[in-house]
Amino acid sequence: MQPLPTLKVFKFGGASVKDAPAIRNLAAIVRMYEGQGPLLIVVSAMGKTTNALEDVFQRAYTGKPYVEALQAVEDYHLQTARELAEPIRQDAQPTLQGLFAQLRQQLSELTPAQYDQQYDQIVSFGELLATRLVAHTLAAQWLDCRPLLRTDSTWREARVDWATTEQHLQATLPPLLAQGPVVTQGFLGGTADGRTTTLGREGSDYTAAILAYCMGAESVTIWKDVAGLLNADPKFFADTVRYPEISYQETIEMAYYGASVIHPKTIKPLAVRGIPLLVKSFLHPTAEGTRVHDCQHGLLAPAYIRKAGQCLISFESKDLTFISEENLEVIFGALAQVRLKIHVMQNSAISFSVCTDFSAYRLEQLLSLLRDQFTVHYNTELVLYTIKNYTTDSLERLTAGRTLLLEQRTRQTFQMVCREEV
Repeated sequence: MQPLPTLKVFKFGGASVKDAPAIRNLAAIVRMYEGQGPLLIVVSAMGKTTNALEDVFQRAYTGKPYVEALQAVEDYHLQTARELAEPIRQDAQPTLQGLFAQLRQQLSELTPAQYDQQYDQIVSFGELLATRLVAHTLAAQWLDCRPLLRTDSTWREARVDWATTEQHLQATLPPLLAQGPVVTQGFLGGTADGRTTTLGREGSDYTAAILAYCMGAESVTIWKDVAGLLNADPKFFADTVRYPEISYQETIEMAYYGASVIHPKTIKPLAVRGIPLLVKSFLHPTAEGTRVHDCQHGLLAPAYIRKAGQCLISFESKDLTFISEENLEVIFGALAQVRLKIHVMQNSAISFSVCTDFSAYRLEQLLSLLRDQFTVHYNTELVLYTIKNYTTDSLERLTAGRTLLLEQRTRQTFQMVCREEV
């Protein structure tokens, strides 16, 4: 089966399907593209459902009451279904209730071991629920991506088996797309033995890129609540600037540092096959947006990137010896073992510091591995700020009035870790 060079891949995130009006708006956008070739629609969990399911899972895993929290998630989805048109409500409600019955069964069977594996099985229901609602609304075909998007069993950040995934998708999708739009899940994959995996938080962008790469798509469009790829998050920075176009390379760097618009793994598969990425607003769907592609441009406006929920961890050798290559090997090995990613690192003679995403579970694992060899200090509830293509003015703007716990700069990039502003 040959790729589909006229295929468009659309990705709609949680904000674009957060309630019934949002889902109807999605449907209106899809209608704008009728007759323009096959359309594959990737959908994330509704609103903050992933966060809510994480809370339910954590409660169930630790033996705390979770029934009320789960009922709130179910009520949210059923209420959304009730606010949609009558045929949709009648068709979707039994499907949603069936999924929640499966979810309750799985929650009742959690065991103390295999935290990450069980996390994937529970949290994945957000995408299954959202895609059912969207598919019913569009009268489109619903596709379970898990048997097709093959991954290994690296739970919560599964690695894609590209050859098998491409083979499965090219054999399955063309006849379905010939009948009309197809709706499938972002964020999810599956192992060879049928267990659900996830691709990492905010991984639906990556799903869209995987599907586009494997199908040789014409383009990927990510529909957001902003005007395109901006130089800063407008919720935290005033006077943002939209980039009309930007290169794959520049976008990869911005995503790596934590730009919230694009998942870090999204760009590479698109760049390999020269597939442009369009970032457009679902609030203003006819506006220009941003085109990410193979292009040349001059120096861009400084990009301000903010990552909250950070933890600064410092390791000191207990015998006051220097932090040597042997010490670093032990520290890096432990960080890799507990799967804590380093965003910034810095060393002095007898200490080594890293900034990572905060996870109480993973931090405790790290401490248990290293506390015998190192004195470990850590601070939580921190924010990591990055300026890409910084200027003197941008440095002054970002650092003014903030207490810096760590800072670092290269020729083009400045990073600092500070306490969250109250």
